[in-house]
Amino acid sequence: MTETHPSVSSVALKYGLIGALASVVFTAILLITGVDVSGWIGALGYLILIAFMVIAMKEYKKQNYGFMSYGQGLGIGTLVSLVFGLLGGVFMFIYTSFVDPNYTSSMMDKQRIELEERGMSDEQIEQAIAMGESFSSPGMMIVWSIVGYLIIGFLISLIVSAVMKHKRPEFE
Repeated sequence: MTETHPSVSSVALKYGLIGALASVVFTAILLITGVDVSGWIGALGYLILIAFMVIAMKEYKKQNYGFMSYGQGLGIGTLVSLVFGLLGGVFMFIYTSFVDPNYTSSMMDKQRIELEERGMSDEQIEQAIAMGESFSSPGMMIVWSIVGYLIIGFLISLIVSAVMKHKRPEFE
């Protein structure tokens, strides 16, 4: 009788979608209530990512007779992160394009005030704002969300996978 092994991608996509939806709801609540998502409260969204990585890896191990290699865990965590980045980016694109088109300009205004408080010259502030605007267009938000979540998610996955791995004995 042959054993069937669960698919890393199917488990990662399932829990990536569920977790990303939870993260989008969390972000939407923060945005609607006017909480600054770039502050420490916004960083709590990464706890949602970590939680769903752990849940996905536990589910994979459950389906795989308690075993998961380090590479499988790393793959699961990275795919979960990719889904988070993609859905988070699409959400922010929709939010900044249709729900609150002034969101980006209000964030740039806040950035300008912070730079003025740091004592930067008007010329330096204008350069910083111009650079920030080029990176914060709605389309670039999707790209930066994917890239950011992939990098941070990969780094988190390195740790979570190391803790959760349970290799199958070689001579079983």
